Amino acid sequence: MADQSHLDILGKGVETWNSWRARNPSVTPDLSGARLHLAELRGINLRGARLSLAQLAWADMRGADLRGANLSPTLLPRAYLREADLREANLRGADLWGADLDEADLHGADLSEAIMPDGSRHP
Repeated sequence: MADQSHLDILGKGVETWNSWRARNPSVTPDLSGARLHLAELRGINLRGARLSLAQLAWADMRGADLRGANLSPTLLPRAYLREADLREANLRGADLWGADLDEADLHGADLSEAIMPDGSRHP
């Protein structure tokens, strides 16, 4: 379950969130199970965050830093992840159906059993 204090900071917007992350680099954000569908998260720093079971359908996360984030399994259908940094992210079993992954960096990401944008399941 998400840390309510983290949700409160996120609720103040991406700029406030990113400033908080810069001041607190040792904190691992816990947004697991959060309902963030349709959220405006463009350019957000979610590096190493816990996002298991989060609902991010239609969320705008273009250019987001999700390096090493745990997104297993997370609901990301139709999410905008264009130019997002997903290196080393755990996307095992994530639902990425219809997601925009153009120019996203997925190097080292675990996509095992994920539902891919075209609806196929990754082996």
